[in-house]
Amino acid sequence: MIVTKSSNPKLYASRGWVFKQDYPIHLFLAAMCMILLSCNTMRMTESLKNDSLPETGSVFYHRAATYDWKHRDSLALLMLEAGQIPGRFRKMVAVISHMTDSNGKRWKAKLYVTKDYFMVGTRRDFARVPITPMAAQKIADQTHTALPTRKMVDLIHLQARVRLDPVPLYAHRDSTVIMRHHDLIIEGQRKGKHGLISGIKKDVVLSSSDAWKGRTNRVAIYGWHKSDGKPIQPLYTGHVDWYVDYSHGIRLIDRKVSVNGRRMDYLELLNHPVLRKLVTDEPGDMLLRY
Repeated sequence: MIVTKSSNPKLYASRGWVFKQDYPIHLFLAAMCMILLSCNTMRMTESLKNDSLPETGSVFYHRAATYDWKHRDSLALLMLEAGQIPGRFRKMVAVISHMTDSNGKRWKAKLYVTKDYFMVGTRRDFARVPITPMAAQKIADQTHTALPTRKMVDLIHLQARVRLDPVPLYAHRDSTVIMRHHDLIIEGQRKGKHGLISGIKKDVVLSSSDAWKGRTNRVAIYGWHKSDGKPIQPLYTGHVDWYVDYSHGIRLIDRKVSVNGRRMDYLELLNHPVLRKLVTDEPGDMLLRY
């Protein structure tokens, strides 16, 4: 079960700008626009601190309807810190991985993963919220969890109790309104079914240095498996790390892993010279955080 620690998520705020008085008039006007936008951003950030937090998923999306990714992330993290997270995200279920090493020895790993994707609200009124990998990393750090790999996403899909078909949307993909619309579509598909769920989101994943190709400030995504078991989204690192749209989801894995009955750390396992094959199918060193 995920238990949050007491810490205050850092709110995002734009920096103010200082301009010289001898700038040409068009630069002065541009400067004033930037200052006004910055002040508005800081006021919105302060309102997140001072206003009462939403208690349900519906209210979250109503409040965040006009937010950009920074403020949507911040509000979601504040709700997590306040414990306004439904039990269906806190509860974890076992996923099993097997391998045989070059000496013929068999290995079995038992990992615990969240049954669903990151969400806020209550048991009766919750909503899945796509967030950036930076926000996901903050949650992982607070809960001693980590993001999955491509192989883990595949294993989760194979062992999922509830498999739903992806529903792609094509307009305003990164808007909060479309995120809410897509979540309501998922609930219409789910029809109250319970258990480990798959097929509803592309996972934000940990990946290898080979996949990043020397680039930084990117997000790796993978998955969204169809009913035939094939993912719509191959492993992809083309988006900047602040980009998030309705199809992205955050699933977490407990870092405490059992390997042939011995306790190991998931992050250490990812770069183990032999046993890494239990949790990743990628060559190269795994990048362990965002």
